[in-house]
Amino acid sequence: MNKTVNQKAWFFVLPVLLLVAFNAFIPLMTVVNYSVQETFGDNTFFWAGVIWFQDVLHSERFHAALGRQLTFTFTILAIEIPLGVAIALCMPRRGIWVPVCLVTMALPLLIPWNVVGAIWNIFALPDIGLLGRTLNGLGFDYNFTRQPGDAWFTLIAMDVWHWTSLVVLLAYAGLVSIPDAFYQAARIDGASSWAIFRYIQLPKMKRVLTIAVLLRFMDSFNIYTEPSVLTGGGPGNSTTLLSIDLVKVALGQFDLGPAAAMSLIYFLIILAMSWLFYTLMMRNEDQ
Repeated sequence: MNKTVNQKAWFFVLPVLLLVAFNAFIPLMTVVNYSVQETFGDNTFFWAGVIWFQDVLHSERFHAALGRQLTFTFTILAIEIPLGVAIALCMPRRGIWVPVCLVTMALPLLIPWNVVGAIWNIFALPDIGLLGRTLNGLGFDYNFTRQPGDAWFTLIAMDVWHWTSLVVLLAYAGLVSIPDAFYQAARIDGASSWAIFRYIQLPKMKRVLTIAVLLRFMDSFNIYTEPSVLTGGGPGNSTTLLSIDLVKVALGQFDLGPAAAMSLIYFLIILAMSWLFYTLMMRNEDQ
């Protein structure tokens, strides 16, 4: 039996695709234009070629910011993905507590990013903040405004608190979609809890975990508001991530050419690493 394919449905989504493409194409072309030109004011531009790309790629400042960004990204992924899966496994599948748990998990995601940074800035102050006073009261010399290690600890704790809920909700959606027949067969075979997780739950969550990893990777690589409000990139440059450094170059120094080249390199890094993550996690999916 031949299956009839109706391509007319594309006409309904075509306006949306064109609108999204237009909104993305115009800013991208503007950035590309600035990345290959130099200006001395008065809206006068001169062709510069790839000199800005060379400057960025050979810049120690860019390499340092990229190193801090990679450290932050892989640290929060190593914490949030296992923690989110563990919390999802502990959540009830049926009953009155299901909506309570789901709403509770969703609450941090509803808070605006700048408010999250402001909350944690006050929460972690060493003199009046609950976290700061508690840690100092326990004998720790904690001051995230002066000590880089404390600033990193606070930044990572804030991101884990804010975004682990996303992993939890995605992992929970994957868990509840597993048919009960799999669990019944596992109980008949006498499978342990670890065996059920290893051979049933984890493979069935593979797609949602791939989405979780990609979303958290891209979000963490693009993060700006929360660390900017919390630490401002300090103390010194210890928490100056790529996004913060890019804003400093573009708006603080008003170096449009280097900033445009840096943003394109930034974009290509995110695109390449997202493709790598997706390829590795979806390997052998058809088998």
